[in-house]
Amino acid sequence: MKPRAYITRRLPQAAIDIVSAACETTLWDDEANPVPRETLLRAVADVDGILTLLTDRVDTELLAAAPRLKVVANMAVGYDNVDLPALTARGVLLTNTPDVLTETTADLVWALILAASRRVVEGHRLIAAGGWTTWSPMFMVGQDVHGATLGIVGAGRIGSAVARRAVGFGMPILYHNRRPSPSLEAQIGAIPGAVIRYAPTLDDLLSTADVVVVLVPLTPETRGMFGAREFALMKPTSVFVNASRGPVVCEAELIEALKRGRPWAAGLDVFEHEPIGADHPLLALPNVVLTPHIGSATVATRTRMAVVAATNLVAALTGQPVPNPVNRVEVKGEGRDGGT
Repeated sequence: MKPRAYITRRLPQAAIDIVSAACETTLWDDEANPVPRETLLRAVADVDGILTLLTDRVDTELLAAAPRLKVVANMAVGYDNVDLPALTARGVLLTNTPDVLTETTADLVWALILAASRRVVEGHRLIAAGGWTTWSPMFMVGQDVHGATLGIVGAGRIGSAVARRAVGFGMPILYHNRRPSPSLEAQIGAIPGAVIRYAPTLDDLLSTADVVVVLVPLTPETRGMFGAREFALMKPTSVFVNASRGPVVCEAELIEALKRGRPWAAGLDVFEHEPIGADHPLLALPNVVLTPHIGSATVATRTRMAVVAATNLVAALTGQPVPNPVNRVEVKGEGRDGGT
C-alpha cells in the first residue's frame, strides 16, 4: 500500500503531482486560506506524512492526533511553527527548503532598503493624494544608499546574498553573527574595492551602520532581540529592515522609536502577529514601508519551494535519502537515518 500524505494548502501542480504519484494524497484545496485547526487535526489521524506551511502549527496536540506520522515537510527555510523537540522525541522527521529562496529574498531586502531610504511609498501616496504641487530643494529628501555602511545581523545564506549586492552600491559591510564567517569575508574580500568587517557585538554594529538588516532565525535567544535600547543605539539617519521573523522585534517599541526618529525609517516584511490589519499603528507612520511577508514570493521560487518540500516528503516516506532533513531520527518503518 502507498503511504498516506496530507497537504495543508493548494500548491503548484508540479508539487502535488510528485506527492500524488507516490502517496495516497489528501489536499486542503484552498490556496488563500489555511486549513482550519479542527480540520487539520481530523485529517492527520491516519497519515504517514504532512506537507505544511509556516501558517500550520505542528505541536504536541497535532502529534497526539497523528499516531502514524513519520515526516513533516515544511515548505519554508525557518520552522518556528514546529515544536522540533517534540517531533524528535516522537521520532518524526522534519524537513525544510533551504537555498531555494536565498536570492529571491535578498532581492526583496534590497527593495525595502531602497524604498525606505528614498521614501518611494511615501512619494507615491503623496502624488495619489494630490500633494505634489511644486519642486523645492529639500522636497521629499531621503538618505543615500550608495557608500553607506550596511550592517547585517545574521549573515547566513540570505545575509551573504544581501552583502554581495551591497558591493555594487559601494557600501562597506559590517556583519554580526555568533562567530565570524571566514568564507563570507573571503568571498566579499575577493571583489576589488569591497570592504567587509565582523562586528563582535551587536552594539558595535548598531552604532556604526547606516542601514541595519535583520536576517536571524526566530529562537528563544533572538525573540525580542530588537527593542528600545537597540533602536536608541542607531544613528538618527539609519534605516532598519527586518525580513527574518516578526517576533525578533518588539513592535510597540519600534513604533515609538520611529516616532522619535531613531531609526529614521524602517522597511518590514514580517510582523509580530500576522497578518496585520488596516488599523495597525505602523500604517499611520510616514517613515515605514511594509510588505505582507513576501520575501520568497515569486512564481519561480514559490514553485521550487513546493517541489522541494514535496520531494523531501516522498523521499522520507519511500525510504530514499532525504535531501533536506532538519533533525536526526530514524523514520519509522523504513529503518533509515533521517540525518541532521
